Amino acid sequence: MIENEISEKIIGCAIEVHKSLGPGLLESAYLECLFYELRKAGLMVEKQKPLPLIYKEVKLDAGYRIDILVENKVVIELKSVDALNEIHTAQVLTYLKLSGCKLGLLMNFNVLRLVDGIKRLVLKL
Repeated sequence: MIENEISEKIIGCAIEVHKSLGPGLLESAYLECLFYELRKAGLMVEKQKPLPLIYKEVKLDAGYRIDILVENKVVIELKSVDALNEIHTAQVLTYLKLSGCKLGLLMNFNVLRLVDGIKRLVLKL
């Protein structure tokens, strides 16, 4: 399955979660529900996946974690904030670089319509 097909399924599952729960909850609630929906959709998903930082020859456990990794190809970073800003975008791009993935979805569930809270990021290789 290619990244675009995966992202379509992810967005559909995320919209389902947002329709059911609405805005205003903690990020952890959306994470658990989206994880459930993605698994139900038959996707291979990992949540809170540790992401080591490799500096030169040294592998550091710096405590970075991908909220959800789908099919080992798409990074999902969830937020429940008033507004997304540049640091959130930078975080996803860093996770893409460290993980070797090309596609990331930054999702803010604290919006009236989820489509207004989704940012698709592609790492230029």
